[in-house]
Amino acid sequence: QVQLVESGGGLVQAGGSLRLSCAASGRRFSINTMGWYRQAPGKQRELVASITASGMTDYAESVRGRFTISRDNAKNTVDLQMNSLKPEDTAVYYCNADSHYSGGVYYTDPLMYWGQGTQVTVSS
Repeated sequence: QVQLVESGGGLVQAGGSLRLSCAASGRRFSINTMGWYRQAPGKQRELVASITASGMTDYAESVRGRFTISRDNAKNTVDLQMNSLKPEDTAVYYCNADSHYSGGVYYTDPLMYWGQGTQVTVSS
């Protein structure tokens, strides 16, 4: 099993910045893609940004140019730098990772892991 622990959420005024961090831990594992999703009240969970092990990134159109995702493969961490925050960015943000190798076992289909979520609130 892989555990994901997030940190860095909070309350910020519109136009401000926050940085979210997520650390993966476990025994004998490797991570493929890591990403951040968010879920606002009454809405479906949506992808915010993702990054592959080789560094390829993908962003939701709504955050492109404002958010930057980065990862440290050696430390199994992924960060999300959020700038120019807007009230519509308010949501619970979840760290996500997928893995074909966990607990010393290889899996054909990737296993999906989620963090516990961290609240981001942007006031107008």
